[in-house]
Amino acid sequence: MEQMKEWLTVSVLGNELWRVLALLGGVLGGLLAGRLARHYLDKAGEFQEQRGWSVRGTLFHSLGKAAVPAAFVWGLAVGVNTLVLGERFGPWVASGLDVLGILAVGYVFYALIDVADAALKGWAGRSSSKLNDMLVPMVSKSLRVTLIILVVVQIAQSLSDKPVSSILAGLGIGSLAVALAAKDTVANFFGSLVILTDKPFELGQLIKVGSTTGSVESLGFRSTRLRTLDGHLVTIPNGELANQTIENIGRRPSIRRIANLTITYDTPPEKVREALEIAQDVLKDHEGMHPDFPPRVFFNEFNDTSLNLFMIYWYHPADYWQYMAFTEKVNMELLRRFNEAGIEFAFRTQTLYLAGDPARPLGLDKPPV
Repeated sequence: MEQMKEWLTVSVLGNELWRVLALLGGVLGGLLAGRLARHYLDKAGEFQEQRGWSVRGTLFHSLGKAAVPAAFVWGLAVGVNTLVLGERFGPWVASGLDVLGILAVGYVFYALIDVADAALKGWAGRSSSKLNDMLVPMVSKSLRVTLIILVVVQIAQSLSDKPVSSILAGLGIGSLAVALAAKDTVANFFGSLVILTDKPFELGQLIKVGSTTGSVESLGFRSTRLRTLDGHLVTIPNGELANQTIENIGRRPSIRRIANLTITYDTPPEKVREALEIAQDVLKDHEGMHPDFPPRVFFNEFNDTSLNLFMIYWYHPADYWQYMAFTEKVNMELLRRFNEAGIEFAFRTQTLYLAGDPARPLGLDKPPV
């Protein structure tokens, strides 16, 4: 026993060995406690999720994620407090522990933002407006950025011993300088606020901006991402987007089709009338017809090489692929019934009248007077 006491009092870097062992024990004990806490908190989170309580499950998972660093810092602080550091190293170690403590607490709150994110996503999922789906990631990012700023301010206050008001004043001047240097970023941020306020589109809607047409994939603080019809991802800065004309194709109540059916010039009037009746019959009470927007068919034009039948109809709802399938049905039915009726579609032709044709004398073969 006496030998053990002597062994534990051996000096290591100016501290008895038992103090160093207490430091190692505190660190290892903190890590072990953190791992055990995370294990049981994750189990509790899975239990909650299996019963459909996703937000509660996220709460336990978030606490478990933050348990390891928090327990490590706690164990380290307990171990360090057993050491004799002296006036030379004591203040530095104390400041370091303060910073680690602030970071650990900040990480706990950072992880808990996932709970707010899960709750907001659940609320957005129950809402009919897709605008809420755009707001959720922006709110989560705002909370995280705000928390990081608060942690930085707290660390600066801890290291400098200055009042928070002085630090915030310095940050205000620095922020002004950064804002002047990054005016485009600021413009994009305010552009995102304008878009959220004005609501020109929602997630998933098909829009056209300038020469770019695509569905809205995401709206962030800096930019909006569109997925074009050929699969490309286009990123548009919000400051630029807020100042452009946005054509929201996804909000159209219907898809309008305008078609010109051209038939040959030698079609007699009764066949022209029959062609009109066929087109009107094909579109009568058609699939996707809205009673306020009935189809229209008219003989409206004498073209250079054909007689023109003007056809227009509207398809509800504005589902593009359903509209295309219906358009194919209309075209096939028109083609079939025009062929059965002996009505020919016209194509661009030119008729040349040659000299010597007895049916159409041009007078070129008469002798000069």
